Amino acid sequence: MPTSTPIARSKTAALSRTVDLVPRGYQRYVHGTVAASKTLRLVEKFHTKYGIGCTPAQRITRKKRGLANVALVLYWPEGAESAAWLLLATDGTGLENEVLSLVTDRRRLNWLGYELVRRAQRGRTAWTWKRPRQVMSEAYSHLAALLHHRHQTAIFELLERLARQPGFHGVRAQSWTLFQEARKRGYKGPFPKLFYMRKISHGDRLVLPDAAS
Repeated sequence: MPTSTPIARSKTAALSRTVDLVPRGYQRYVHGTVAASKTLRLVEKFHTKYGIGCTPAQRITRKKRGLANVALVLYWPEGAESAAWLLLATDGTGLENEVLSLVTDRRRLNWLGYELVRRAQRGRTAWTWKRPRQVMSEAYSHLAALLHHRHQTAIFELLERLARQPGFHGVRAQSWTLFQEARKRGYKGPFPKLFYMRKISHGDRLVLPDAAS
């Protein structure tokens, strides 16, 4: 199996990869952005330093040696001038030069316009994304203004935009709350369909030069 890492072309793919990795112990993080022209160079640098493209067997070897396993979540839309990156790491050594935060910190991971949170699910802890408080406050204000002027078509268009956002549990719950607010305050029209998040590809694999495991 070659060493590789996926390139997410959509926010949904990038956010989905994150919630798949965090429950597996990848709970330390650092993130940033990079110009498109420098993205591949940065990815290769991360692989050389941290083995972000290591195979499962190589990751087992790293863990036995006390090294952190590191994964890269890369959001790089086609034609974009920059890419957003998120390094996620397990416990272990090897990242002393990085200033890492924990996803369990009081200050939550906020990335690509969404906030990573924990929730209870069937007696265990699950992870999901939701809109930050400020974004929800703006959505409520926008909805209130449209309701005040009885712009039924514009209200539906706003609700539809919200419904098209990534269908993680936290986002859907917030959207449904806004739907109910609209109904309570006089909206008589239909609601758009809220889509559930399904398993999707994390992106096309970028093959990397082999690095020491």
